Amino acid sequence: MNTNTIQIADRTITASEIIPLLSDYQLLSKLRRELIIDRAIESVTITASEAASSSEKFYQQRGLKLAGDRLTWLLQHGLTSQQVKSLTVRQLKIEKFKQLTWGDKLQHYFIRRKQQLDRVVFSIIKTEKLDLAQELYFRLQANEESFADLAQKYSQGSESIVGGFVGPIELGNLPPALVQVLITSQPKKICPMSQGEWQMIIRLEKNIPAKFDDSMRQRLLNELFELWLSKKLA
Repeated sequence: MNTNTIQIADRTITASEIIPLLSDYQLLSKLRRELIIDRAIESVTITASEAASSSEKFYQQRGLKLAGDRLTWLLQHGLTSQQVKSLTVRQLKIEKFKQLTWGDKLQHYFIRRKQQLDRVVFSIIKTEKLDLAQELYFRLQANEESFADLAQKYSQGSESIVGGFVGPIELGNLPPALVQVLITSQPKKICPMSQGEWQMIIRLEKNIPAKFDDSMRQRLLNELFELWLSKKLA
């Protein structure tokens, strides 16, 4: 077989066709990404015990406890046990690289990001009619009707289906003007606000502060890794 060609089904692909095909199928940036990662993790060391453990974890996560089940799975996916070992070792090296590079910076990064990571639950009524918004605000202040009932009747947003209820949602996923209202408000306080053509009535229901736990640490490690990669790819 010619080492400068690849046979896929009934098509023979030459070496000179590879790069154009990767570009056509939008895989060239993926290749660049993986090559940058490979260069970064070259110096990361993994013990034989760690390598064996990572492979075992890979199989266990897929419910493959018996050797026969593992062999069947490998055949179905066109993989060998050595390829699985290489994949899991690479992933382990990536995780070690993240920890070695940003592990001691996570708490500072968390503090800087905390306001965006904090979550809120709130209720909202949204309308394009200023006079209606004013009327609903006064009716809420007078406790004439519940917020949920008024939201279902009058709000023009999709949240009207659930009585204006939104969340839990991270503050970083909300418009800055709305964030400002929410972080300066007290639970159950009715707050009117305008944004563009919309007139809104907001009621903060609950604050849920972000926690610097294991799940958050992993998320922030992944964020910093992706930010680093995006700069390398730019």
